[in-house]
Amino acid sequence: MDSIMSEKNLRQRKSESRDGDKKKQESAKSTEAAPKSTSSSSVFSKGFVGLAALVLAALLYNSEFFWQTIAPLRQGPPRLPADVEKRDTVVGAFKHAWLAYERDAMGDDNYHPISKRGSNLTDAGGIGYTVVDSLDTIQLMGLTSEYAQTDDTRQSTIRVMGGLLSAYHLSGSDSLYLERATELADRIMPVFNSPSGLPLSEVNLGKRTPVENPNNVVSTAEAASIQLELRYLSHLTENVEYWDKAENVMKIIKAARLSSGLASIFMASDSGQFLTSQVRLGSRGDSYYEYLLKQYLQTAQTEPVYREMYDDSMTAVHKSLLRTSLEKNLTYSVELVPEALRRGKINWNTEHKQDHLVCFIGGNLMLGATTSGASVARVSVPPLDEELTEAARRDWQTGVAMLETCVDTYKRTATGLAPEIVHFRHRDEREKPKGNGDWYIKDAQPAGRTPPYDARYLLRPETVESLFLAYRLTGDVKYRQYGWDIFQSIEKYCRVETGGYATILNVDDVNSKLEDRMESFMLSETLKYLYLLFSDSNVIPLDKYVFNTEAHPLPIFTPHSKRAWSTSS
Repeated sequence: MDSIMSEKNLRQRKSESRDGDKKKQESAKSTEAAPKSTSSSSVFSKGFVGLAALVLAALLYNSEFFWQTIAPLRQGPPRLPADVEKRDTVVGAFKHAWLAYERDAMGDDNYHPISKRGSNLTDAGGIGYTVVDSLDTIQLMGLTSEYAQTDDTRQSTIRVMGGLLSAYHLSGSDSLYLERATELADRIMPVFNSPSGLPLSEVNLGKRTPVENPNNVVSTAEAASIQLELRYLSHLTENVEYWDKAENVMKIIKAARLSSGLASIFMASDSGQFLTSQVRLGSRGDSYYEYLLKQYLQTAQTEPVYREMYDDSMTAVHKSLLRTSLEKNLTYSVELVPEALRRGKINWNTEHKQDHLVCFIGGNLMLGATTSGASVARVSVPPLDEELTEAARRDWQTGVAMLETCVDTYKRTATGLAPEIVHFRHRDEREKPKGNGDWYIKDAQPAGRTPPYDARYLLRPETVESLFLAYRLTGDVKYRQYGWDIFQSIEKYCRVETGGYATILNVDDVNSKLEDRMESFMLSETLKYLYLLFSDSNVIPLDKYVFNTEAHPLPIFTPHSKRAWSTSS
């Protein structure tokens, strides 16, 4: 369609050009017949008019009127072309992993590439986590033969709803995926039947009954990262129950707001209040912050309550969770850990610890700055300062800095791969850790010895996710180079020659052993984001799609009806 339209426009432009040439020839003839004037006053007048126009243009460019009225009428962001060679190399890596899974474990939930076998999450059998998690990656890469091979198992697969809904959209509305997503939603609806309305963490899908938690505890990230999926499903099926359940969770969280503006990582399922627990941007907290922005974007920025909640939380993050390293001034996030004191008082201790999961925040902040934080309808690539609000400029700068920190955790290891968790040196340390640099791996061991858990790389996607977003929002090729360096390290140290990729146990040991496990997010997230990083920017454009936390792209849409709570601000 794009090529047909462009050919039509080209023909039209050629026709207009021929007509224009005729008019120019006729004008030239009439000019030759007219008397010529070389008056100095005429030259002076033309010069004065030109100078006045230049001054007026400069004043207009610096005016609020220009950026609010004229600038939005400009053409869209520049098209960023694909790096075809690198993109296709990533496709080859995906096929190396997928074909091994297909050969050894098709339909199983997990894949173990070294032993060439699969395993499942329950004794009852597999439910195809890896298959459905990988479907939209296969579709995006155009791997038609691999897509055909999923037919045998897709009838029985129930993966995260986002995978099914994304596959539904990218397949051109294959009803099977929508039916499966609807079935899954109906099976999990009972988890919302808690006293507060917060969803319980586990459900028996076969019996459609929630699994009670004796401690009445739910993870904040889990409760707050089902909204994109249920809202889109509601939009497709016009079943408002899905939307109501998802939105009610956000009402509960907003009502429970802590005075700091932050969210602890656990909530009480009976009261709907935050529990005294760690505060961090990493595990059990990450998706909460991520989905505040993405809920606002998903419905075409028509629900201001989510923008307000996002802005509030990012201000709190800047106030309480960000620090700067001692040597290179790297920006990183800390964790706040509660310590019970006498008479019910709580002391909040700061741990200068950041896990790999936090690396989503760099790209998320940059995306938020150029969307919810934009002061104009269309932001440049990269954005200009005058196109962003003051808070957005703060978020943009922090996002760029946080991403550089995450890249540094790759660059400074022996393998070029980042550890699962790093600790940052700081002035208040009681015991100074050995070594140099801003950060270190706690309890690190020399090469050849058993490494700590923190030293491993699980093929995680968060940094390449942020690199993809950063490249799309800036056009700066350094982000592609960072991504390519990471990809090459994965190829060198995590690739299993007989098929698949595996977790490396020590990123500071080039001869490290591998763990016999390939997480499904290697196929659904890490390789997908690398593929998109090197693809044309018209592939899943950021103004048309929003990614759920599992990297499944869902289309941005306008709700059928106005929601009273979310649009009342």
